[in-house]
Amino acid sequence: MEKSRAKLPDHEKAYRALRDMILYGELRPGQAVTIQGLVLALSMGMTPVREAIRRLTSQGALEFQGNRRVCVPEMNLKRWEEIALVRLQIEPELCRQAIDRIGEKGLESLRRTDRALNRSIASGDVRGYLEYNTRFHMELYAHAGADVLLSIAEMLWLRGGPSLRLVLTRFGTADLPDMHAQALAAIAAGDGAALASAMEEDIGQGIDRVRQALREGGL
Repeated sequence: MEKSRAKLPDHEKAYRALRDMILYGELRPGQAVTIQGLVLALSMGMTPVREAIRRLTSQGALEFQGNRRVCVPEMNLKRWEEIALVRLQIEPELCRQAIDRIGEKGLESLRRTDRALNRSIASGDVRGYLEYNTRFHMELYAHAGADVLLSIAEMLWLRGGPSLRLVLTRFGTADLPDMHAQALAAIAAGDGAALASAMEEDIGQGIDRVRQALREGGL
């Protein structure tokens, strides 16, 4: 998992804090915020916050609006379908490459994360669901040792996270299905094809929820 943030330089702390605000939907698509407002929200200096904004803008997670304001780009169906197309190619491949490198320790860590995720679903904790679901996927994918593919997956999650937060806020977590139990069973069995299939279906479920909302009138 991530290196302790207390030991990170300020620019990296600011990046990760702002990244999490976007990833977990604390900034809504189209919501403009000032750079000074982010400085106050993150309790960080202007320089590291500007660097964080620069990095996230280059990843497509933020865009400048002028007057020292930035926002999370609004989602539309065409953009969402592009994100879906690439995710459904890259993430199952990360699973196939990860299967032989996870090991018992990695499997147990994924199980702990999934238990926390299930508690969030049961309690209706949208923020917790987004955090632990993201952690489960990224922890799994990191075992692949495929840095280029992982960086693309992370960028796509950043672009999609705010839209998923809006959908979950609207409809709740009560009926959220996932394929994590099947994925964990596949890891325990050392079956890369089954793991990739489970994660492809899991990803597809989330994609379909946002797709339906966009088709019904947007987010």
